[in-house]
Amino acid sequence: MPALPGFTDNPFQTRDDLVRASIALIKPLERYRSPQRAFIKLSTDTAAGFDEVAAQLEGFARPLWAIASLLAPGNSADGLDLDIDSWVCGLRAGTTPACSEYWGDLGNSDQRMVEMESISYALLMAPEAFLSGMDALSRENLETWLRQINARQIPRNNWRWFRVLVNLALGSQEEDIVAHDLNVLDSFDLGEGWSSDGLWGDERKQVDYYSGSFAIQFARMLYVRFMEDRGLASHDRNRVERYKQEARQFASAFWRYFDVDGSAIPFGRSLTYRFAFAAFWSAVALAGVQLDAPLDNIGVVKGLLFRHLRWWRKHPGIFNTDGTMNIGYAYPNMFLSENYNSPQSVYWCLKSFTIICLPKTHHFWTAKELRHPLAVQILPALQLLDEVKLLWPPRHIICNGRSHHFLLSAGQGTTKAHRAREAKYGKMAYSSFFGFSVPSGPLLEQLASDSTLTVSLDGGEQWIVRANPFDVRHRQIPIIASDGTAKIDEVTRSVPSLVSTWRPKKAIEFQVQTILIPASDLWSGWHFRIHRVKWSPAAIVPGIIKLVDAGFAASGSTKTGILVAEKELKRLLDQNSAGMEGWGKDEQSCLILSDCSASGVVDLQRELMSAPCSGYGKLATEKAALVVRADANTNLITQRTLVPAIQNTLVAETGLKTTAEVWLATGIFAVSKTSGIGMKEVQKLWFKRPTIHVAAKTEEEEGVRIMLP
Repeated sequence: MPALPGFTDNPFQTRDDLVRASIALIKPLERYRSPQRAFIKLSTDTAAGFDEVAAQLEGFARPLWAIASLLAPGNSADGLDLDIDSWVCGLRAGTTPACSEYWGDLGNSDQRMVEMESISYALLMAPEAFLSGMDALSRENLETWLRQINARQIPRNNWRWFRVLVNLALGSQEEDIVAHDLNVLDSFDLGEGWSSDGLWGDERKQVDYYSGSFAIQFARMLYVRFMEDRGLASHDRNRVERYKQEARQFASAFWRYFDVDGSAIPFGRSLTYRFAFAAFWSAVALAGVQLDAPLDNIGVVKGLLFRHLRWWRKHPGIFNTDGTMNIGYAYPNMFLSENYNSPQSVYWCLKSFTIICLPKTHHFWTAKELRHPLAVQILPALQLLDEVKLLWPPRHIICNGRSHHFLLSAGQGTTKAHRAREAKYGKMAYSSFFGFSVPSGPLLEQLASDSTLTVSLDGGEQWIVRANPFDVRHRQIPIIASDGTAKIDEVTRSVPSLVSTWRPKKAIEFQVQTILIPASDLWSGWHFRIHRVKWSPAAIVPGIIKLVDAGFAASGSTKTGILVAEKELKRLLDQNSAGMEGWGKDEQSCLILSDCSASGVVDLQRELMSAPCSGYGKLATEKAALVVRADANTNLITQRTLVPAIQNTLVAETGLKTTAEVWLATGIFAVSKTSGIGMKEVQKLWFKRPTIHVAAKTEEEEGVRIMLP
């Protein structure tokens, strides 16, 4: 894909840089605007699940995040290569019922409600710029169109913020509606500053960027900014101060999702909004919220925002040949998209550019950009200090490590019909470098089931991926010293873990309890998964279960662009061949070396020290390492990928009335290109792994320990 001048060549260091980038993103839209300027329809002729009028309204409304910020009081519109008057014309035409470009009346749960948020932001941030060119009738039409939202049913999720902001922009007296919506929104709180996107329950367990940067936390900061601008009543002051405190709490964890190179760990839905990942950093700065250490210096926040934008400038694949943005992540990808993504939807990314509402003299712009809080200079690159952090509200363990930046996840999921929902919420690990993969079909290669469990209960004809785990909890896993005879000398330290249970089918007696264990700084590049598999042999015919435990999806292409070929594993692990690219496997492990990175898996079952499984009849376990050549364009970041995995085939005698049980253990290894770690050290890290000790205790308590060599 071609570069976009003004964005892909942008240093992203100053306010002028962000202004130039915002104009570069908006200018290509001009050729697709309707005669009266109320619609934008890009040339990509794909559709969203809502009507086409609303889709083209998206095209008009979403650029307003940047345009209104450029026109904020104290900023000059002089020299901006934008036809500002045309946006006022579009606003006037779209809200005039007699006009051919009228945006239409609202229905219940209407997509038009979403686009009212950016329109309300424009009226709040730059009222003079948008209203001075309107006569009394046009203003009345605008108000009437916006006010429809108060008479319509609206989902109990982040959309409630759109109605709050509409009423704030109108100076509305609909206090009962606003108060009710705010109470509904506050009911989504999970503690520690986190919010779910809707009430947390069996149907919806979503704590992602949507409830962070994309919508809820972002909207809270707008509410703080504009409520303080107009003066606060006493009852409003308490809520504003609470939102500020919760923003501090949220920020104290949210920065951990960003790597030293600016990349964020992709997780959840709507990832085509791309650099909206960083919108919270813009919003918290424009709201003037003083954050806690290590973010108490505004230069740290500035660095988190700017580095993220600099990461995206390295990915010109996000642009079409005409300079508009496409649906996808690092390249065009419809497998990733949601049913509500029109070609114009992607411009929600401009929420991150709201920071340009701050004038040049603001201390955000004059402050020195500072490093990531965990960054240290280890030549040839900046690297993260090793740190493992449990974040319970999102059910994540963030692994900020010198080898790899990723998270472990258990407990999120949704029954809503989001495309690839199992991939977006149900995987066990998500990486800022390797990304994750979404399915293109039902076959194992098409499922591209990286970083997750995939099970077949019919011998391999049909596959089911992990989703919606339950009985989720966290616990500490001791790291113990051993004299080589499994004797425990002393407990030296511990690491947090996530424990959860998954049932592929409710009607079949088969379940997997999984313990996800980060490796901490002792075993750089690793994390571990312990699976306790229980099933009724009588319920599964023909009695053959296949369970695939997969690692991170690695690039399937070499530096020269050819496909990564199979090689003898011993050759790959030979330090004299440190520059070699390829993949290899043996009876218990598989390793892929490509694009200066590594991804591998090891079956730890042979090294697993455990109490013997109870005698539940005849039980056979077969194991094999394999490389899954995933369908092209299933991974978010890399078009061609290979997925290392361990396949366990479980065969139990049929007709038994008792339950069968087996313990499985997998080591997952990954070193990212951005870590700067050379292949010789990667080969050393591959062999540096612990022994896992399991002593089954009760149904509620697992005696799992990691043993130092």
